[in-house]
Amino acid sequence: MEIKSAEFVVSNTDVKKCPEGNKPEYAFIGRSNVGKSSLINMITGKKGLAMTSSKPGKTQLINHFIINDSWYLVDLPGYGYAQRGKEGRENIRRIIEDYILEREQLTNLFVLLDCRLEAQKIDLEFMEWLGENGIPFSIVFTKIDKLGGGKLRENLNAYTKKLLESWEELPPILLTSSEKKEGKEELLNYIDEITKSL
Repeated sequence: MEIKSAEFVVSNTDVKKCPEGNKPEYAFIGRSNVGKSSLINMITGKKGLAMTSSKPGKTQLINHFIINDSWYLVDLPGYGYAQRGKEGRENIRRIIEDYILEREQLTNLFVLLDCRLEAQKIDLEFMEWLGENGIPFSIVFTKIDKLGGGKLRENLNAYTKKLLESWEELPPILLTSSEKKEGKEELLNYIDEITKSL
């Protein structure tokens, strides 16, 4: 799939104010600084579409972007940002949960993980919660350019092993590097396949 147009539509904290209609939505989520905005900018080919972390706070909202006039890319707030304080974190959690549980148009959730880190409790618990609620999701490892091939394989094997402790079957896993523009085609083709099967 080729992205011919990508436009910002609306930012919200309230799921009820998200765009109307039944276009499929593909949402991206991950811990703060996992490289979410960079990935969104890379796959859409638009440098400033999603605000990268030089402007924190931009992703305290549900951001909708319309792609090729046929589907929405949704940028969700990052979770687990310690500096936010308890009330701030609680607020973000509510925004995320309301969107994920109530938004019927949500077709697939991409959970972003930094390939350099070992499995983090917060990510594992979040994916567990998605499984319990029957939310379709895929794992996207980011920043693969930061690791050599051997180390990357080692980290990914360790991560999948950890996941298999609680999952019978693994969700689809995609590998990306925003800097090297790797994984763009695979990710877009994956979205395309899902959309065609709807």
